Amino acid sequence: MRGKLWPVIGSLVFFLIAPAVVAGWVPYWLTAWEMGEPFPGSGAARGVGIVLIAIGVVSLIDCFARFALQGRGTPAPVAPTQTLVVSGLYRYVRNPMYVAVLSIILGQALLLGSVRLLQYAGFTWLFFFLFVRLYEEPTLRRQFGESYRVYQSHVRRWWPRLRPWQADKNS
Repeated sequence: MRGKLWPVIGSLVFFLIAPAVVAGWVPYWLTAWEMGEPFPGSGAARGVGIVLIAIGVVSLIDCFARFALQGRGTPAPVAPTQTLVVSGLYRYVRNPMYVAVLSIILGQALLLGSVRLLQYAGFTWLFFFLFVRLYEEPTLRRQFGESYRVYQSHVRRWWPRLRPWQADKNS
């Protein structure tokens, strides 16, 4: 039981430390979640914002569950997965957690009509980009070797594939 329980608990703790702060508390601190005027010419932006938030939250939960249950680890660098996770959304894009967090922030920006949140999303993406390029990708190449290199060559970092990659077909 301990082998399956600790990755779940660790992932839950990390969820509350990282994405809940980045996509929840900081946007709240910046906006108090008060509705501003909708962006010019786009009352529909609020609806798009709600959809982006919902997609981001569901995607984030799915990715965290995959790390804990399939990867037997957490998204936290101090307790990484034991196996490379290339299922679910990871078949479409290499960094679905970061994409999900950005989706949540952008969704809030559209829903609330907040330029500050749009700016924050830009800074957040820059941080994610640098972290992925300078730390995460080199670490994954060392940890998973050729299997990560093959995955990396078939699945883009930020922009999702139209069709899911299948490792066994090596396409």
